[in-house]
Amino acid sequence: MPVRLTKASYHGRARQPLQRSCRLLFVTTLAVFVTPHGFGHAARASAIMAAMHHRSPDVHFEIFTDVPRWFFSESLPPCFTYHRMACDVGLVQRSPLEEDLERTIARLEDSPVYDSDAIDRVARRLERLHCRLVIADIAPFGIAVAERLGTSSVLVENFTWDWIYSAYSGASEGLLHHARQLATVFAGANLRLQTEPVCSPVPTATLVPPVGRVPHSAKADVRHLLEIPQDDSMILLSMGGIRWDYGGLSELENQDQAWIVVPGGSRVARRRGRLILLPFHAGVFHPDLVFAADLVVGKLGYSTVAEIYLAGVAYGYIARPEFPESPVLKTWVEQHLTALEIDEDTFRRGDWLARVGPLLAVPHRPCERVNGADTAGKVILDLL
Repeated sequence: MPVRLTKASYHGRARQPLQRSCRLLFVTTLAVFVTPHGFGHAARASAIMAAMHHRSPDVHFEIFTDVPRWFFSESLPPCFTYHRMACDVGLVQRSPLEEDLERTIARLEDSPVYDSDAIDRVARRLERLHCRLVIADIAPFGIAVAERLGTSSVLVENFTWDWIYSAYSGASEGLLHHARQLATVFAGANLRLQTEPVCSPVPTATLVPPVGRVPHSAKADVRHLLEIPQDDSMILLSMGGIRWDYGGLSELENQDQAWIVVPGGSRVARRRGRLILLPFHAGVFHPDLVFAADLVVGKLGYSTVAEIYLAGVAYGYIARPEFPESPVLKTWVEQHLTALEIDEDTFRRGDWLARVGPLLAVPHRPCERVNGADTAGKVILDLL
């Protein structure tokens, strides 16, 4: 049955982008270029921007990406202007767990980072906006624009695309060609922030702890909104920002082991037994769901790992066997989190619930952990 989510008892903050008429209130304007590869990079960039704004409220961000505007409206206070722009290619995905390297190569041929006229146009726009600095979450175009403009650039990464492309077993010459080209661009950043867990450490980079968004609301408020009893177990399914066909969900409706919340599981909010299906943009902040859960089950990805780490909850993860970042994340997760690997076939069938019982039995022990967003934000502001 459809679920009507209201905010009568939910303190999550509704976000709206700043209207341009208010921009004169801000004295420090920064440009931020974010790769649209899933939502993870946007989540990391948002966490850093939020930390910077908290520390220095006069900062205003001009965000360039084609990650949807609503994502930043949910994640940030009203301190930004959104510019929809395809500023990066990254990897073309067939699904959250499978990449398409041939289509990636084809799209890279038309990447804006190779388009001198596009770089000029955006550099002139940043000049009109009086941007003092460029931040790029692995979008090389932002670094190229900063160089053309003659201003400093900050690269935020736990991997870069040149490393990803080169790490594929049997990578084609076409992919390696783009890896070499992009390596030169990434090397041009004036400051490099590497966020743990790092895939390819660079000695000259500044290392910061895992970067994640923080919740807006208390666990009790989130559970009250979802009508989940406070003492019952809650599992969050998360496959990132790429749509996934959740097979086997019907098997989970009538079980009594836990409430299961699935963002991106439906176009409208629905409740089926103990299964709660939500659209991606449901009015519930994703980190609020992570912090309200006892267990997160889903794709092994950076922002998911970082937010789980900060929340101190358990993790049942599905690795991406071909994606070069995955082994690095897996090793780090096994060392730092209460975690269990779930193979893709088990997850697709929907019979993974029997395997995660031991994780639900582990007492939830919230702990104070340093959020790398605060560290990164301070470093960037010090650069200014």
